[in-house]
Amino acid sequence: MHYPSPHSGEVKSIKWLTAKTSSAWLEQAISHPLEVLIDHAHCERKAAGAALQLMFRYLCEPGLAESLTPLIKEELDHFEIVLDLIKSKGRYLEPLPAPPYGTLLSKQIRKDEPNRMLDSFLVAGLIEARSHERMKLLAQHSPDEELRKLYSSLLKSEARHFSLYWRLANERYQRQEVISRLEELAIAEAEILSSLHIEPRMHS
Repeated sequence: MHYPSPHSGEVKSIKWLTAKTSSAWLEQAISHPLEVLIDHAHCERKAAGAALQLMFRYLCEPGLAESLTPLIKEELDHFEIVLDLIKSKGRYLEPLPAPPYGTLLSKQIRKDEPNRMLDSFLVAGLIEARSHERMKLLAQHSPDEELRKLYSSLLKSEARHFSLYWRLANERYQRQEVISRLEELAIAEAEILSSLHIEPRMHS
């Protein structure tokens, strides 16, 4: 199976997360690899949809469509890769009850503009950052060699997606405002994770 070619060099962590993933989550993920893989496919699909929604909401925002279109294509490419791997293991894209992580984090987005746009970028970026952290753990610890290769191949793109949302925010808002709000949202993200029942999902 063909995976994106990982770039050379160590993939660094994204510094904005305020809490590390627990060993209990990693144990669950390793014990139920196919459930996590199926959930991962759903996450890639949802990430593409979220970016597309942003592009349509801010249709006339200069430079936004040009930035988000390649990301949407890459998310869908990753969805296809993960789906192919699921099928190769004798399963398919099954409906899975999603943890309320994304819903609860989205509730942190302020309703008024221009705050809504800023928060939308930063929440999307934090989700990418958490995905990056957890894929890195699976790339290091999964007993399945094919899964290790998959997650390793996706690390650079997950970090790049965070960087894209970070850049979109910094191009449109004062840097200190971006940093201050990202710090607030990162605290909320960690609190949401700590409140969830741990289960074999990418964000639980």
